[in-house]
Amino acid sequence: MNHPQADAHPHLGHDHHAAPEPSDAGHQRKLHGLAQRVVMTAALAFSAYQLVVAAFSPLSSLVMRSLHVGFLLLMIFWVVPAWKRKSWMQQIPGFDWALGALAFTLGLYHWAFEAELIQRSGDPTTLDLLVGAATVALLFEAARRSLGLALPLVCGLFLLYGLFGQHLPDVVSHRGYGLDQIIGQLYLGTEGIYGIPTLVSATYIFLFILFGAFLEHAGMLRLFNALALGLVGRARGGPAKVAVISSGLMGTISGSGVANVLTVGQFTIPLMTRFGYTPVFAGAVEATASMGGQIMPPVMGAVAFIMAETLNVPYADIVKAAVIPALLYYFTAFWMVHLEAGRKKLMGLSADECPNPWKALKENWHLALPLAALVWMLFHGFTPMFAGMMGLSLTAILLLGAAIAARISHAAFRTVFWFGCGLGAAAFLEFGIVPVLGVIALLVAINLMVKGGHSTLRTLRNSLIDGARQALPVGVACAIVGVIIGVLTLTGAATSFAGFIVDIGSHSLLASLVLTMLVCLVLGMGIPTIPNYIITSSIAAPALLKLGVPLIVSHMFVFYFGIMADLTPPVALAAFAAASIAKASPMRIGFKATQIALAGFVVPYMAVYDPQLMLQGAWTWAGVLYVLSKAVLAIVLWGGVAVGYLRATLTLPERLAAFAAAALLVSAVPLTDELGFAAAALLLLAHGWRTRGQAAVAA
Repeated sequence: MNHPQADAHPHLGHDHHAAPEPSDAGHQRKLHGLAQRVVMTAALAFSAYQLVVAAFSPLSSLVMRSLHVGFLLLMIFWVVPAWKRKSWMQQIPGFDWALGALAFTLGLYHWAFEAELIQRSGDPTTLDLLVGAATVALLFEAARRSLGLALPLVCGLFLLYGLFGQHLPDVVSHRGYGLDQIIGQLYLGTEGIYGIPTLVSATYIFLFILFGAFLEHAGMLRLFNALALGLVGRARGGPAKVAVISSGLMGTISGSGVANVLTVGQFTIPLMTRFGYTPVFAGAVEATASMGGQIMPPVMGAVAFIMAETLNVPYADIVKAAVIPALLYYFTAFWMVHLEAGRKKLMGLSADECPNPWKALKENWHLALPLAALVWMLFHGFTPMFAGMMGLSLTAILLLGAAIAARISHAAFRTVFWFGCGLGAAAFLEFGIVPVLGVIALLVAINLMVKGGHSTLRTLRNSLIDGARQALPVGVACAIVGVIIGVLTLTGAATSFAGFIVDIGSHSLLASLVLTMLVCLVLGMGIPTIPNYIITSSIAAPALLKLGVPLIVSHMFVFYFGIMADLTPPVALAAFAAASIAKASPMRIGFKATQIALAGFVVPYMAVYDPQLMLQGAWTWAGVLYVLSKAVLAIVLWGGVAVGYLRATLTLPERLAAFAAAALLVSAVPLTDELGFAAAALLLLAHGWRTRGQAAVAA
């Protein structure tokens, strides 16, 4: 599916990137006329504001966060109706115009009274408290509209705990806090709704969402689909393998699982069903593959940036820790669809339906340049915000330059033109972002005069609007979860639960890990990955650290299962997104997706017991290869157990033996590795001998 690049009036209607809910949450209005133009202007202003902040940092941190939340609330009240009533889907009622304007005006409060608020810090006035209470109330309503009831309810429970927790039993009670203390904590400082998640949303996350939107408009999705089709389309079960690879590649730039489902899935799910996969399996494959985008470097998901900021480590360290688990996750999905195709005897696509991947790469290799520049900067000490800004700028230069280069008939002049653009962009190493913005301004001016330039500028505008729309559910989740952070910080409640986990872990680390995993999965019932990670990392990750789990590994553990929660019924957001395309039961898709990702559930446990899997601790290449070989073999065996097929259908004794061998490989007990390798070798030899007359598994 490709965006209509020359669409003069893109719908601000149902957001195919926003996280769908089993309710009516998140459905955006389809506006026309003056209302559409006003909302488009607001979206462009939002994106422009974020770009100015990223390029020049003209505002103090708290003011910048407050304005970011103001824009989020303005957009949500104008584009997401309170309920999915037919008349409200086509127009904005007066009260929503008013709520949006009020929310944005309140967002200016920190800017207008910045000096006064600093001077009376700790002694808020009645007006401060009224504005704070109104902002928190509007934030809850915006979160309900865009994310559904689950997250606001959880945050509301924490808010009630902060207000009335002193009346609870001693085990969980606190000393009691007044309403003014609660509002001051949530609104007037940086430990509430303007905490680290909002900071990260207002800086890194918005830029990387824009970056993905620009690359998608530039044709990156078409390139990824062509590469995946060309590489594996003709293999056994080719359509499902195309889904895994295409979603994995798209995950490198989008970092949003549900967005991947609703973009890549428009192409891959019908392709899979056409070639014999059931709609349930097709939806489950796409949901599983798309969710991995959040742990797929270099962009990953929003949580990765929050993690880097929370742990105060370079973003490159998070990327390094995520590489091997991400590859193992996609190997799991690829292996499961391979086995399912073998079990159901599903063939691949015909040769004429598969494009030449090398030809597609040769024609569109330039689209990878911004991504390559982004990776280079992230690993050479540049901040994620600057790297994201440069990646975004280079993509804009490619889009704008392509329209001009197409009008230059002589190859030599075309080469000189691109060389000049590259030279101007490279000047950032010496002079910062200003020369790059100068190149973009010049290209915009030229596009206003050349044939086809106006279409390119519309594409650029649509990318900015799409970016603002896609940022809404992510940004509001980051803001409202600040209620939980603020209450936990004020009351110290996180310490009590962490102590409980530590007590369990003193007897069994495995029991602590299982408890933490269950907390992640339960919280994930309708709560997006960002708040899920923030809650569990605030409570459980410090406890795991005390039990000897390395810092990044403990946070990656809860991050990983926060992602798995979006696949796990009863409220699996990725499954609901896939169901809308596959026209199948979201519950059945969720259960099947959990089965497909089942082998991947062991990867975080293996990383805890052997941190070399995440390149942590005193790792060596030999140690990494050893633990990687264990993980791959365990995934191969567990895939066979789940599907009931390897080279041929597995007998019950073979499935039991495969399960036992995989469990031995995962266990971190003396001699279990040796026993696991031996059991796996015997099983594979016996299975191969039993099925020697049958066709070998297709590549």
